[in-house]
Amino acid sequence: MLYLGSEEWRPLDLRSNLVNGSVSVSDSPSEPRPSGSGQPAVLIVGGGMIVHDQILPSLYHLQRQGRIGEISVCATSHETVRKLAEAESLSRAFPGQSFRMYPAVPAPARQPDLFRQVIGRMPPRQLVVVAVPDQLHHQVILEALRHDQHVCAVKPLVLEHRQAVEIASEAYSRGLLVAVEYHKRFDDRSLMARRAYRGGHFGEFRLGTACLLEQWYYRNSNFQNWMTADHSDAFTYIGCHYVDLVHFITGLLPVSVSVYGILDRFPNGNQGYLWTDARVIWENGACLNVQNALGFPDAAPGTNTQGMTLYCQGAEGGGLIAHSDQYRGLKYCYTNPVVYAEPSPDYFQYVDLGGPGLTPVGYGYRSIEAIVAAAIRVNLEGPTVLDEIDRTGIIATPANSSYNERVIEAARESIRNGGREVRWR
Repeated sequence: MLYLGSEEWRPLDLRSNLVNGSVSVSDSPSEPRPSGSGQPAVLIVGGGMIVHDQILPSLYHLQRQGRIGEISVCATSHETVRKLAEAESLSRAFPGQSFRMYPAVPAPARQPDLFRQVIGRMPPRQLVVVAVPDQLHHQVILEALRHDQHVCAVKPLVLEHRQAVEIASEAYSRGLLVAVEYHKRFDDRSLMARRAYRGGHFGEFRLGTACLLEQWYYRNSNFQNWMTADHSDAFTYIGCHYVDLVHFITGLLPVSVSVYGILDRFPNGNQGYLWTDARVIWENGACLNVQNALGFPDAAPGTNTQGMTLYCQGAEGGGLIAHSDQYRGLKYCYTNPVVYAEPSPDYFQYVDLGGPGLTPVGYGYRSIEAIVAAAIRVNLEGPTVLDEIDRTGIIATPANSSYNERVIEAARESIRNGGREVRWR
């Protein structure tokens, strides 16, 4: 057994512990601008799949409602932001809306530090959305905080617990919100289970299983350039959802993890732990098994397979929480193209509710909406709101969810050692 530190994790009490080359953006002289009182400008750093599928359409809808100001997207190449700007699904859903592009014109080389200059030109207390590969989160988040910007980061926040502590302290000392976009928290199923569990209706969690296998075609995406064995693995990137959900529902904290990973190759030849099996032990002795992979057949119905089952113990009997998240009761067989599908209406979909364009619905949108609303509230009501956000625990913050970074750091240690258990308590 390996040990990762000896201190016990508890929600951080920040009140007692406050603690490359340059590139030109002269082709885009204006900084991201707020539209008015209570309407922050939003800068997205990154332009990949999650930005196209969830983040940008959610922000477009909030902009259409007049709740946020100008939207900008900064990537390392003009091609990335251009493709995003020209995406047919976004143009159809949000006619007439657009975002400021960084870089605005093609350049001879990629510009990995462009985000620093764009953030540096923003007025204070706007919102930066961090949607870059996991190993880059830390530097982008700190850059945003040191320029007095609120932050929304895709999960996981960072890959080391000390980095989460550093971010929490920096944000608290500046009165800024840092929120981790664990969107499964905003699934009604998760919120229902949380309320019932914490009301004593299930008893105490004892054993659980969870899985989330993404489709095979993910291997052909940009994942093959960053989700490599030296940086990440299927559990770190995908399984963190379920570690977070168990705490979100039960309030329990994890104390050890072991992760067995199977090395495989992406189409470009890079190696990655594309199949993982994890075992997470909780402070009450409960055990959660989590399986993850980029391996769900492309031809199978649905976009992935996922779900979680928790078995619980009451005073006089057993309790059960079972969420089959990949199947939501829909069975479609299309004629153009000919394909059978079982789509989910719950994570993110476009629907026609009248008016121009389409309306995004689902817990993916609700998660972004809640984080944006929280940042606006902090601006309007002051930093004392941050204590309430941390304490309530609906939105994940570094102060109330750094157990996730404990697990991820230990998981990376475990997977490099053939699945040996790593404890931190």
